[in-house]
Amino acid sequence: MPELDIAEVAHRAGVPASTLRFYEEKGLITPTGRRGLRRQYDPAVLERLSLIALGRTAGFSLDEIARMFAPDGQPRIDRQLLVARADELDRTIQELAVLRDSLRHAAACPAPSHVECPTFRRLLRAAAAGVVGAPRKRTPQGAPKRTPGTPRKQSPGQP
Repeated sequence: MPELDIAEVAHRAGVPASTLRFYEEKGLITPTGRRGLRRQYDPAVLERLSLIALGRTAGFSLDEIARMFAPDGQPRIDRQLLVARADELDRTIQELAVLRDSLRHAAACPAPSHVECPTFRRLLRAAAAGVVGAPRKRTPQGAPKRTPGTPRKQSPGQP
């Protein structure tokens, strides 16, 4: 199969050419050469771009994704890293399910006021403690993870 120029790769992969150039800077993909001013790629780059897209969708950083390729360009995926990410997703799904269910309860709650509803008050306490509803930063690999249901540490000066 003939080489693909950057425009064709961008079109087939569904990403802008600037993304391809950025991935090249990060060492994620490598052009085979140039035809005039246009970068040329081996068609196998499309599969590699699919793996990168899958990794990004799963929440991996580009640096983590880069480490998932051997020096010869073949995938070398750390299965423990995949399990850790899946576990993190399970925790997020569980927290979001609790938040969803609490909101649905609040919407249909028969209490005259939401502040009189014990379920809604638990949701408020959890939100104040940072347990649900707050955007989470990914924990760097190797750092201790917060157990669901435990409050987050607050920075000095935060209430």
